[in-house]
Amino acid sequence: MRQHIGIVGCSAEGAALCYRTICVEGPRFFGAHAHPEVSVHTPSFADYVQCLERGDWRGVGELMLSSADKLAKSGADFLICPDNTIHQALPFIEARLSLPWLHIAEAVAAEAQARGFRRLGLTGTRWLVDSAVYPEKLGARGLDYLRPNDEEREEINHIIMDELVRGIFKPEAIAYFQRVIGCMKTEGCDAVILGCTEIPLIIDDANSPLPTLDSTRLLARAALRRAGEG
Repeated sequence: MRQHIGIVGCSAEGAALCYRTICVEGPRFFGAHAHPEVSVHTPSFADYVQCLERGDWRGVGELMLSSADKLAKSGADFLICPDNTIHQALPFIEARLSLPWLHIAEAVAAEAQARGFRRLGLTGTRWLVDSAVYPEKLGARGLDYLRPNDEEREEINHIIMDELVRGIFKPEAIAYFQRVIGCMKTEGCDAVILGCTEIPLIIDDANSPLPTLDSTRLLARAALRRAGEG
């Protein structure tokens, strides 16, 4: 019996891409037209943004926990969250979770190791890039990483929060990411982590100077494998 996936949503575009990937790629795992049962819950995105802007990570965690509890009541067997940034709040609520949680950075780190990458460029919101979310998971597997510089972090954050989460996709944003990733390649990176679940909407292997690690789809595929273990 396939397990029921609960999606703790944050921003709409990232959650939608994760949900769609589960449904579209499900047949690879389960046969024609098949995918696991999926439930999604998210509060207003503004509630998350207000917590982020004032550095209230416990508040972020409480929003995540509220979604997790609702998903547990809906019958979910385990949880995923297609938002890298808010994983920074996971330690505040882990002990109170009633369901297993698949960590997005763990899915990315496992894929990077499996593909033989050694030094990874990290892209995402300024909160994510400044955090230990990826360094902890990458370090546990002996993987090195490179963060964007301060100016790049601010511009990438602007693109994500003012454009991508609103469904705005500009050629200028693509060109900026390409320049940043190109610099990472020059500095010895052999792949780049798309560490915001909206970045894959504008950057992929076809237009990136480095091979991409698509956190959104890697998490969705990890969830499909877990659901198949049911």
